Amino acid sequence: MIKKEKIMLLFPDGVGIRNYLYSDVFKGAKEELVLLHDFDEATIKTLKENVIFSEDLRIPVYKETIKEKFLRELICLSRLYCNSKKVANLSLLTNWNWKQNTLSKKIFYTSIEITASFFKKYSSILKLEKWYQKAIRNTNFYGEAKSILEIMGPKIIFCSHQRALKAAPFFAAANDLGIHTTTVIYSWDNLPKARLALRADSYLVWSENMKKEMELYYPEIPITTIHVTGTPQFEFYDDPRNVMEKETFFKKYKLDPSKKIICFSGDDIKTSPDDPSYLKDIAEEITNAGLHGAYQILLRRCPVDVSGRFDEVVKRYSDLIREVPPLWYYNSSKDWTSVYPLEEDVKLLVSTAFYSDVVVNVGSTMAFDFGMFNKRCIFINYDQQNKTVKDWSVKTIYQYQHFRSMPSHNAVIWLNSKEEIVEKVTNSEYDSNYMKLWKEIVIGDHLNASHSIKNKLKID
Repeated sequence: MIKKEKIMLLFPDGVGIRNYLYSDVFKGAKEELVLLHDFDEATIKTLKENVIFSEDLRIPVYKETIKEKFLRELICLSRLYCNSKKVANLSLLTNWNWKQNTLSKKIFYTSIEITASFFKKYSSILKLEKWYQKAIRNTNFYGEAKSILEIMGPKIIFCSHQRALKAAPFFAAANDLGIHTTTVIYSWDNLPKARLALRADSYLVWSENMKKEMELYYPEIPITTIHVTGTPQFEFYDDPRNVMEKETFFKKYKLDPSKKIICFSGDDIKTSPDDPSYLKDIAEEITNAGLHGAYQILLRRCPVDVSGRFDEVVKRYSDLIREVPPLWYYNSSKDWTSVYPLEEDVKLLVSTAFYSDVVVNVGSTMAFDFGMFNKRCIFINYDQQNKTVKDWSVKTIYQYQHFRSMPSHNAVIWLNSKEEIVEKVTNSEYDSNYMKLWKEIVIGDHLNASHSIKNKLKID
């Protein structure tokens, strides 16, 4: 009997589960799949219903050393300075946490901010990267990672997230053992943020646009190692089996089939702290205009937002707002890295986009999700008078580098004031061609992503 070659799937958190374990990437693989993870037993039981693993191993307890953390954060800030100059966009510096709550953190991060002034040249940043890789290898965790890889002997190690700190020592050990390493760039806004923790033999990116970003922000990485594969998360929209029956969907979430649906898609608290106020504005304007008989609001919270900050608004407009929360699994830790979507959530998200008439949010990727069905997306583009966070502004959000990929501002509808809500929500005129162009730039070929990734990993 021919011994199967092993592929180790390194999932340091739950955010990549939907894209890579619910899609077709690893389903039916002839190779032996070993899952290296940080999940609880309930999670593993669910995952094994979708992908066959010969073994699953827990990632050892990871504690970053002070030296690793200092170098990692110094690299990040130095790269942010460098990147902001490359693209002439100071908003990149908002990805650094300038405010610290404790004295020890203030001392630590202030020392990094001072030190960063000595590492302005790109050649000096590359020196920091070398020092960081050396620091990784001088830890007990590296030794544990190396031992696991020596025992398991995989031909490839695949990581679902390029930012994962605990994955970096595994990739370093794999490199030292001659094991091929592959990682994906998880999201469309990740590369300018200077948080590429892993150094891999292969990088799988969404599109030619993302490949160009890799070349721009990490010129030391050989272009031959960057492969455009697409991302599997948008494949789900092309499978009609992922659309729930209308009667089932509307009945389950107490929606009125005779009314149009306005989907309010919440962001996480840090990205958009005033989301409850925006939701209130929409509900208030729809009610005042007497449109509550024709429209209903579907509230979809950000999956990692378990704050309950929408409760007051939902209660006040209980006849208008219907909550359709993501069906994500939350373990006892309540840590966002430990939550993950259930397989049923794929159908819920697809069905939400299919049955809604419009989505309203603050610069979310939900624009692309709804764009898969040529649905309108409204980007909120005004600040609240009474802000939850004084120095936060929606204007800063749209200065972020990833929004420069828009071929035209007409790709979405811009909501510039509370007074425009009724007009923008009810006006169904929309040229979807601009969104199609934007999807082509950012997403690329979403139809064949699973197949392309299989091909690059040489999974039969």
